[in-house]
Amino acid sequence: MILPIVPYGSPVLRKTSEPIDKSYPNLKELIANMYETMYGADGVGLAAPQIDLPIRLVVIGFRPYDEKTETYGEPQEEHTLINPVILESGSEKDYFNEGCLSIPDIHEDVLRPTTICLRWLDENFEQHEETIGGLFARVAQHEIDHLDGKVFTDRLSPLRKTMLRRKLNDITAGKFSTRYRMKRKNK
Repeated sequence: MILPIVPYGSPVLRKTSEPIDKSYPNLKELIANMYETMYGADGVGLAAPQIDLPIRLVVIGFRPYDEKTETYGEPQEEHTLINPVILESGSEKDYFNEGCLSIPDIHEDVLRPTTICLRWLDENFEQHEETIGGLFARVAQHEIDHLDGKVFTDRLSPLRKTMLRRKLNDITAGKFSTRYRMKRKNK
């Protein structure tokens, strides 16, 4: 089931999320719904706070895109991260253009470490600890920020944030349009 995504300005996006355990109700169904929601919005990552749940759960998935047919293929790589923790960040950093399903139509270059050492539980509650890089590391950092009450625009320079203030205020006020399902005020 595709779930509504909460927009920038929603209080849940500023909360620190709580860890979960195996007893979390309907977890397998929730994870499946999060993947369906993410893919339905053409996203590569989705954190539980973005669907109005302040828990430490993230899904990440990459699908190949065919420019000729303008369609996505089957997922090539998927990661379910339960209670993820960044243990260490690499010293090398790089800019990458980021967007966010909760912040429609805003894309900005964000500086982040190119590698991180990450510990997480998968959907079977098996623990993993791995140094990761590339797009997986980038998306994991972005989504873990959501779990910590941060959004990617928090990482921009004060000048850039000032330049985006009107757009961000419009999103908070519900003045946006998306082709995917978003939660609106008073709904």
